[in-house]
Amino acid sequence: MPYPCDYPGKKIKKPLPLTKTSMLMSQSSNIPLPLPGSPKDGDRLNAAHPNAETLHLLSHRRSTVVKDMREPGPSEEEVGKLLTLAARVPDHGKIGPWRFLVFRDSARARFGERLAKIFTQKEPAADETRIDFERERFLRAPLVIGVISSPVPHPKAPHWEQIMSAGAVCQNLLIAANAMGYAAQWLTEWYGFDDDVAKILGLSESEKVAGFIYIGSTDCQPLERRRPSLTTRVQFWTDPKSD
Repeated sequence: MPYPCDYPGKKIKKPLPLTKTSMLMSQSSNIPLPLPGSPKDGDRLNAAHPNAETLHLLSHRRSTVVKDMREPGPSEEEVGKLLTLAARVPDHGKIGPWRFLVFRDSARARFGERLAKIFTQKEPAADETRIDFERERFLRAPLVIGVISSPVPHPKAPHWEQIMSAGAVCQNLLIAANAMGYAAQWLTEWYGFDDDVAKILGLSESEKVAGFIYIGSTDCQPLERRRPSLTTRVQFWTDPKSD
C-alpha cells in the first residue's frame, strides 16, 4: 500500500487517493511492462501521437526524493531502453552533444569511496556521519545515470542549443522511468560542479554534468507542490507597430 512521502514541514492530513497510475508505480517490480522497439533509420514516423495516457503522465509527473527510493531498479534490458528513449531529443546538427555515465551495482559504492575521499580533503573538519553520507550518496537509489553535456564547435548548432539538448535528455529519462513504473529524481548537488570529481568522471574541459538521474522503486506517493503561475509567464506577442 503506497504511503505519503515524508516532506519536512509538510502537514499531511490523510493519504492521497490511490489512482491507477500510483498503483502501477507501487507495484512496478511485479508488473513486467512490454518495452517498445525503436524505428530504424529512414523509417517513416507519425508526425503526431494522440495519447491520453501520455498527457496524464505529463500532467501528473512528480519527482520522488531519492531518500524514498529502494530496490529493485531497472533491469539491464530496461536500462538499455531508458538510454535509447533518453537520446530521442531535439539535436540541431545531429551531433549528440551529450553522453551517459551509468552507475549500477558495486560501481555506486566504488564511486562513493572516491567521493568521500574528495569531500574529506575539502572539509577536513567534517565528522564521520557527514563523510558516510557522502560515501553513500549513490547508494540511495539502485540506478544513477549521469548525463554529461558535451558541446562541440559546430557551424550551425550554437553552444546554447547543444546544452539545452542535454537538458532534454535528462527530462526524457525522468519521463521514461516513470512510464516504466519507476520513481526518478534529477539532481546535481555539489559533486556535479566539483573539478576534482569531474576528473574521476573523466570529463573533458568542455564538458559539464547536466544532471544525475536517480531511478528506483518506491512505496510512497509524492505530494503535489506549488507550480509557477503562468499568469506572469505567458505572453502572446503582438506587433508593436500595429498598436
